[in-house]
Amino acid sequence: MKIKYESLFEGVKLQQNQTLLNSIYTQLYIIEGEREGVNEEHEVLQMEKRYKTLQDTPINCNDIFNPSAEAGDEEKSREEKEQIKTVLTKGIAGIGKTVSVQKFILDWAEGKANQDVDFIFVFPFRELNLIKDHQYSLHTLLLDFHPELQHLDSQIYEECKVVFIFDGLDESRITLMFSACQKVSDVTEASSVSVLMSNLMKGDLLPSALIWITSRPAAANQIPSKHISLVTEIQGFNDPQKEEYFRKRIRGEDQASRIISHIRRARSLHIMCHIPVFCWISATVLQSILKQDLSAEIPQTLTEMYIHFLLIQTHMRKQKYEERDPEKLLQSNRDVIVKLAELAFNQLMKGNVMFYEEDLIESGIDVADASVYSGICTEIFREESVIYQRKVYSFVHLSFQECFAALYVFYCYLHNNTEVMKMFLTGKHRTQSEKVPLDVLLKGAMNKALNSKTGHLDLFLRFLHGVSLESNQRLLQDLLKHTENDPESIKKIIHNLKRGQKNNISPERWMNLSHCLIEMKDNSLVEEMQKFLNSETNNKNLSLAQCSTLANMLLMSEEVLDVLDLKKYNILSSSEGRRRLLPAMRNCRTALLSGCDLTDQHCEVMASVLQSSNSSLRELDLSNNNKLQDSGVKLICAGLKSLNCRLNTLRLPGCNLTDKCCEVLSSALQSSNSPLRELDLSNNKLQDSGVKLICAGLKSQLNILRLSGCLVTEEGCAALASALSSNPSHLRELDLSYNHPGEAGLKLLSDKLQHLHKLK
Repeated sequence: MKIKYESLFEGVKLQQNQTLLNSIYTQLYIIEGEREGVNEEHEVLQMEKRYKTLQDTPINCNDIFNPSAEAGDEEKSREEKEQIKTVLTKGIAGIGKTVSVQKFILDWAEGKANQDVDFIFVFPFRELNLIKDHQYSLHTLLLDFHPELQHLDSQIYEECKVVFIFDGLDESRITLMFSACQKVSDVTEASSVSVLMSNLMKGDLLPSALIWITSRPAAANQIPSKHISLVTEIQGFNDPQKEEYFRKRIRGEDQASRIISHIRRARSLHIMCHIPVFCWISATVLQSILKQDLSAEIPQTLTEMYIHFLLIQTHMRKQKYEERDPEKLLQSNRDVIVKLAELAFNQLMKGNVMFYEEDLIESGIDVADASVYSGICTEIFREESVIYQRKVYSFVHLSFQECFAALYVFYCYLHNNTEVMKMFLTGKHRTQSEKVPLDVLLKGAMNKALNSKTGHLDLFLRFLHGVSLESNQRLLQDLLKHTENDPESIKKIIHNLKRGQKNNISPERWMNLSHCLIEMKDNSLVEEMQKFLNSETNNKNLSLAQCSTLANMLLMSEEVLDVLDLKKYNILSSSEGRRRLLPAMRNCRTALLSGCDLTDQHCEVMASVLQSSNSSLRELDLSNNNKLQDSGVKLICAGLKSLNCRLNTLRLPGCNLTDKCCEVLSSALQSSNSPLRELDLSNNKLQDSGVKLICAGLKSQLNILRLSGCLVTEEGCAALASALSSNPSHLRELDLSYNHPGEAGLKLLSDKLQHLHKLK
């Protein structure tokens, strides 16, 4: 196991890509996720949303079956923690699920962690797919995967601590059955692979075994939540880790700094770099470009980045076979890329990310020549030998499959392949024989993507819009032969994207259309918004689309906004508009949300902002939001407790609060990492009972506490005086104006709180 898992491969498994895992491993963020439901949006969209509301309460991969109290598990008893049997880890393609599994196994094999475990058995679903129709007992299945166990008594599994790892549920073509499934409880009883897997996960077979399953989010709902003890999620690189990766991988400090600076400026690329695989793609492309010409123009969009990566691969083959006929080599490259693109498109439409021989044959690829295909696109298309030396194929990352699928559709458009284009056309355009305009095709693709519940065509749509630019087509001239350049058509495409945004679509779908505009290098939406914001009078409400544009602009800006004042943007009549703007708080220092009619729904967004590792927010004013109430404050406190929270000032006057929220506020203040220095709770009905609860939190770093008009009497003042005189306190300013402390209460305060700089 040590030999098998001690090396890490970037891209395809070739000797030159091999690196010792321990020499480059960076602890990825694994957080506790949601038990119920599954996010079915396209994974790139999930990742972009996460960038705006990143929460990371980390669980070390070695502690996956025993997350610590610091990992957001405070309310679980020790007994409950010990009952974690089945863990499901979600994460988008290339985010580090398999690397985390690899690190878990390596540390165990080297004696560094989990030494109470006797056996770890790894079953990649891509290999199980090849034997899905076979009959096995669990023991014979283990012997097939691990022949070293052939002399082992089958009864030993019951006596040992065993971990089963099922890697890549999203790649599974096995139907798991949990309700009407044959019960198997004996390791020597034969059944189908599907029945074995289902019984293991249900706990009927080897109930003492621990099980770890990894999956992309959209496939995670194949296992009912009642069979999962813990759901975790891998969130990839945060901003410092991105820089650390580039500095480790790129030789030369100047070049590394230039590449990091460029990635920061091209914010859509910067967001994508949460995925370690995309960091590798970017580093490969940018190093190659700067090696040839330090003043060269650097790719600004995803489409440009991926086209350059493809060109690097084909250029490498050109150098390798330069003695041969250049024209034949060009034609060979073209044929290979077109067939790979057809495979990518066909399988994307079916939702497949792993391919087998029959899939290749369907796209006209001779299986005998499959290694030629992975040879031309060495770092894009991979061929692997698995169980029984069977071959499986895939693109190294889902985004490559989506890029190639877009290339195929555009290639079909240039060659008037009506069968493929019909998939995106409606009405008269489906039946007409002449070539449809490019804007009609892209509008059809946009509508198809918008109607997808899972968003599986969203990144494909970005690439399709990107390749519609003649500048990108020229980069691909060896593949496309001729280019399409119709300025009027481009105008219509941009118009259709903007019009699509005006429909009442979700913020995530809206964001994808914005990125399509970025791929086409159209900045008109941003310019229009800047003009609107800079105008002297903002006398009209922002539309939902404009709210999303503004939030995106603020989030994408390299400059941190000093003050975000929601009243300035005249969106008070729209609750959804406010919700869309709130994530922008992450990139501002002060957020003024006074009198904005905020509710629990808005508090959830604000809590996520406070939990974000990238948040710049230091001051939050929520005054006079009487719908906030205790329930809203409790949600916000979840953000205040986060290790990432940097909020110094929180103002909550006039929010219809009672003593019910004071205990959770006090708990947030007592968090060892609490950064809060000023808390204003004025004009709320906290009463003495609430103030007594707040007192427990006054040994925090809090400097200023405002309790003006909170119905505090002598009893509350006595509690404050006692707490502040007996506890080491940093409090320097206390406001108790417009209360009823009485003479005795005033005397207590003046006698015992002489250390205060200001007592009102």
